[in-house]
Amino acid sequence: MQLQNDLLLRAARGEKTERTPVWLMRQAGRILPEYRAVRNSVSGFIELAQTPELAAEVTIQPVDLLGVDAAIIFSDILVIPEAMGLPYEMVEKRGPWFPDTVSSPSDLKKLRIADGHNDLKYVIDAIKITKKELNGRVPLIGFAGAPWTIFAYMVEGSGSKTFSKARAMLYTQPEFSHQLLQMITDSTINYLRAQIEAGADLIQIFDSWAGILPPYHYEEFSLRYIQQICDAINEVPKTVFAKGAFFAREQMAKLNCETIGLDWNMGIAESRRMIGDNKTLQGNLDPAALYGTAKEVEAATKQMLDQFGTSRHIANLGHGVYPDIDPEKVKVFIETVKAYSIR
Repeated sequence: MQLQNDLLLRAARGEKTERTPVWLMRQAGRILPEYRAVRNSVSGFIELAQTPELAAEVTIQPVDLLGVDAAIIFSDILVIPEAMGLPYEMVEKRGPWFPDTVSSPSDLKKLRIADGHNDLKYVIDAIKITKKELNGRVPLIGFAGAPWTIFAYMVEGSGSKTFSKARAMLYTQPEFSHQLLQMITDSTINYLRAQIEAGADLIQIFDSWAGILPPYHYEEFSLRYIQQICDAINEVPKTVFAKGAFFAREQMAKLNCETIGLDWNMGIAESRRMIGDNKTLQGNLDPAALYGTAKEVEAATKQMLDQFGTSRHIANLGHGVYPDIDPEKVKVFIETVKAYSIR
């Protein structure tokens, strides 16, 4: 299907664009009253994500209501461990929780390498429905968590400020850690391939807990597996977003991907020097900037755009939009990018 708006894909590939494309991480979520209405119609987040028609509905909402240049499928990075045989629960105001965890080689026997088409059929069905209903208006982004981030949850059992159990595992059981990471990686490749076959136009890898590792562990236990995923997926452009991995930007420049996402702590000019001109940069306004007045949001957005310049940039926040931010401020950010970045 011919896309009516392919700005995101052209920017990712380094082609000329009439203006800078813009979307937001977590755009399909709690900032929108329309999203909350859909979520309140079911038991919670997991049922919503596992109901393809409803997942498609909330995926499309930001396109209609905010005017973003891309949709991102409504799902969660933790669908991979569940598909591998390690289910999780989403506890209100606490986040994900795994009743069982993985802590020894014997636990690997309980897991399987996930098949993207069957084990995660509800996500694939949601992508197919979304593609049909978008009808070519904007691209659809598929995604998965980076293997290290998934590993961290599978070992720790929940979110954590330190992920000390998961980090300890890299020191005390490195061979086991690599075995589990490889299983996650193989599952993720299967999953992303199924997303692309279903219609995803671009995929993003989220390494949410990249920044808690020391550089030598990040290279061994995260980047090498992200590289495997990037090398395995060649059908669509790829974005790698590694929150907090400021120390790995030069190494990320060598990844077989088109776009590197920057968090709000990464200097733009410095990142461009370290990553070079052969990659598109995505980001990276501080989400907290959207708490300002409309004029302050506009000024901060223009300042960010000036720093990125007019080529190889996809405008976004430096992390997901916070749930208590006024949707009208989000619209100011989006509309400022559209108006100010016209070439």
